[in-house]
Amino acid sequence: MSRTLSALAPLVAEVSDTYALRNDIARDDDWYLLKLQEELGELSAEYLKLTGRGRLKGAAPGEIRQALEDEAADVLAMLLLFARNNDIDLDAALERKWFQYLGRTG
Repeated sequence: MSRTLSALAPLVAEVSDTYALRNDIARDDDWYLLKLQEELGELSAEYLKLTGRGRLKGAAPGEIRQALEDEAADVLAMLLLFARNNDIDLDAALERKWFQYLGRTG
């Protein structure tokens, strides 16, 4: 299943809203950035495990790989939430910042 960033954002927001409600979490402006940083740290920890530079804590390679993928999903979801909270159009930003270089020579 493949979705655009624009299609993912409201789905991620719905999950986040449910999570915040169930866990009585107040999501202010700082929360979005701090949570993104937390998830990036968790992704880094799984990467270190996968590359033999972190404690495995008894986890099998397949479990570590799945954890890495799950943490990458968490980082993307939190980035989408951060962008949504700060009125950032990631599609437009990618076009402006990255995709301007496509098709250019030299």
